[in-house]
Amino acid sequence: MKRHYTLLFTIVFISLLACAQEKKDTTKNNYELIVPDLTIPWGFTFLPDNTILITEKEGKLIHYKNGAKTEISGLPEIYVRGQGGLLDIALHPDFKNNGWIYFTYASPKGTRKGGNTALMRAKIKNNTLINKELLYKAEPNTTKGQHFGSRIVFDKNSYLYFSIGERGDRDTNPQDITRDGGKIYRLHDDGSIPEDNPFINVSNAKKAIYSYGHRNPQGMTIHPESGAIWSHEHGPRGGDEINIIKAGKNYGWPVISYGINYSGTKFTDITKKEGMEQPLHYWDPSIAPSGMAFVSSENYKKWKGNLLVGSLKYQYVSRCIIQNNTVIKEEKILENLGRVRSIVQAPDGYIYVGIENLGIVKLLN
Repeated sequence: MKRHYTLLFTIVFISLLACAQEKKDTTKNNYELIVPDLTIPWGFTFLPDNTILITEKEGKLIHYKNGAKTEISGLPEIYVRGQGGLLDIALHPDFKNNGWIYFTYASPKGTRKGGNTALMRAKIKNNTLINKELLYKAEPNTTKGQHFGSRIVFDKNSYLYFSIGERGDRDTNPQDITRDGGKIYRLHDDGSIPEDNPFINVSNAKKAIYSYGHRNPQGMTIHPESGAIWSHEHGPRGGDEINIIKAGKNYGWPVISYGINYSGTKFTDITKKEGMEQPLHYWDPSIAPSGMAFVSSENYKKWKGNLLVGSLKYQYVSRCIIQNNTVIKEEKILENLGRVRSIVQAPDGYIYVGIENLGIVKLLN
């Protein structure tokens, strides 16, 4: 009889454990479609009234309010080619008082054909952009369609950071601080250059550069506790990276890499070199990362401190569990909904994810 009760207790315990595990994992794919019928929602941000500004890569700025989409007019000319178009969007930290929005886009402005990444700020009045100010325009233009970047973040001191990919010019741009491309830049909110930028006193350097040696950073966020800038970037075939961005540091592309050419051949034989930063994490094979956000909300208590990274290639969000600035485990969530383009933790504490050819979904707890 004792053995019978022991066996019964074991069966019940295992069943309860299985139920608890199932309950624990329900958040993984528990979502609600908030904004339907978007093509490539490259970036989005929440306004103080909880409505949403959304960039469509094809060159549309959309205001989503009360279930309706209103297109904002007055955008600058946008060079839509390959990976280029209307890219990221962010609000000024004091938006409630000054009304500034910031966005990056591929711009044809300049003397050469093609385009390159630009940063603009503007205000919105009567569904039209006004007071437009071009804060930065990368040079030179090129007709290549790859590696425009580009994400925007503000740090706790209201410095503005934005990324620009190396525009497919691997062997020239990323390691040369006199050239744009393959860099993360730092500006004041009005576009002026901080006097303590790392290359401010270097002859012929692009004074706005904050870090260099990048390939194509399409994710950037601020750590909610340390205030550090975290970024990820595309590798080629393998070698996608997560980095903590520090002033004046060289992140190695293409001198060091954990990836190879798409053809399978090597472009470098080394993964480490003195004076070049190591990634805190890399993917091989490549997941094609886009979008990035830390979970700091009480809405997802078991995920607090985790880093979310979208995968374009495999169509999921990677929940990266971080310990001592190291990714110790990954879990796939929101699988097979589409190419994940953008991730935001909104003021309401929920995570919202922009998915190509679907829209923006809310991750439920």
